[in-house]
Amino acid sequence: MVSEQPAQVPVRTPAQVLVASNRGPVSYTLRDDGALEAKRGGGGLVSGLSAIGSDADAVWVCAALGAGDREAVRRTGGRLDQADTGDQRVRMLGIAPDVYTDAYNGVANSTLWFVHHLLYQTPLEPAFGPEFRAQWASYETYNRAFAEALADEAADGAAVLIQDYHLALVPGMLRALRPDLRIGHFSHTPWAPVDYFRLLPDDIARQLLRGILGADRAAFLTRRWADAFTACCTELLGGTGNTRIGVHGLGADADFLRERAHRPDVDERLVSLREQIGGTDRKVIVRVDRTELSKNIVRGMRAYRQLLADHPEWREQVVHVAFAYPSRQDLAVYRDYTAEVQRVADEINAEFGTDGWLPVVLHVKDDFARSLAAYRLADVALVNPIRDGMNLVAKEIPLVAENGCALVLSREAGAYEELGEDALVVNPYDISATAAALHQALSMPPGERAERSKRLAAAATALPPQRWFLDQLEALRALPA
Repeated sequence: MVSEQPAQVPVRTPAQVLVASNRGPVSYTLRDDGALEAKRGGGGLVSGLSAIGSDADAVWVCAALGAGDREAVRRTGGRLDQADTGDQRVRMLGIAPDVYTDAYNGVANSTLWFVHHLLYQTPLEPAFGPEFRAQWASYETYNRAFAEALADEAADGAAVLIQDYHLALVPGMLRALRPDLRIGHFSHTPWAPVDYFRLLPDDIARQLLRGILGADRAAFLTRRWADAFTACCTELLGGTGNTRIGVHGLGADADFLRERAHRPDVDERLVSLREQIGGTDRKVIVRVDRTELSKNIVRGMRAYRQLLADHPEWREQVVHVAFAYPSRQDLAVYRDYTAEVQRVADEINAEFGTDGWLPVVLHVKDDFARSLAAYRLADVALVNPIRDGMNLVAKEIPLVAENGCALVLSREAGAYEELGEDALVVNPYDISATAAALHQALSMPPGERAERSKRLAAAATALPPQRWFLDQLEALRALPA
């Protein structure tokens, strides 16, 4: 816990390995008594960075996301207490709130996310005028703050792994400051095809590409996204220059998930979910998503409704357990989408529900233990995004499902590249075809379902988080000087 008094700046050594991402491995809440409470995060980067060992002189550079984080930066100078971070060295940047909001909400999440996920309603949007140009200036400022911090923290010849669309300009900026560094950039999202990427103003499209091409190596979750990036570089810049292009398909952490899924808190939620489902005889279709526009939750629910209309035999025999955890609720379009998810679920329950059967069990409060309980119960996993960089849920559910599960998977998910052969693949816009796939999945013989699930689990764990991170680091260090 960070004290109320400014801490002395600790003696530091330059870092040999650096990670940069918008969100760091810890966040802070400012309590009423003035104390700061630290909460550690998880995910692939946290697992990956732990793989290099505590003696590797590694530093994680991230942004302060809220008032608690900014207060922690004020008290520590941005170099966080390692007691809060799981003994990781973390440099948190106190970027001005208005600059951060413009960069994160205005550019990263309302523009770049929409471009890479093909989400614009093009008769009306986008429209790039003076307001966007002001937001873009903030995005440049935000990226420059990262580049300067990385340059300050890095030892001679250090390896720097920069994460995602929030920091697309950092590689080029850092290259100008520190040409001695080995710089990698990793995109966790899809990459837009050329014609869609060119919705961006020409100068900004080129600036984004040149920013990433400042890296020695640009990497992606699938070959499809890597090829799309290369095509954009070829069309707008004439090629990728000296930057190497790589692919690292992040996998699920099987050991962690299987152990975590059988802890007492998950067992408790399993009992509660079974009560909501109404016994052990009903089939269970599970989806677990954030209410991001790209996740296609509403069409998935409409496909389930179509299933019940087309196949009355499934009424009272199946329950759709849908977890739609709120995301980016500071943006109106996301709040509206979350409300639409709730409305469609209520509509299905009103149309088909009976005294003893609730067709849709919808939860909107984030609860990881409850998600794992649903994984264990799944007979069918529904993963139907409009477009997704990977989608780890598609990889996680087959690992945890107690009786094996059939996977209904969008061909637009990055996971399709690895899992498509053993999934029931759908066009995410085709509600009728998705309903038919759900029927096929529910009707699948237990032996076939178990065999498919076993193969899905093997493919899902091919590159677990620690190996995924180390592969990128080793590939970067192996490049010729």
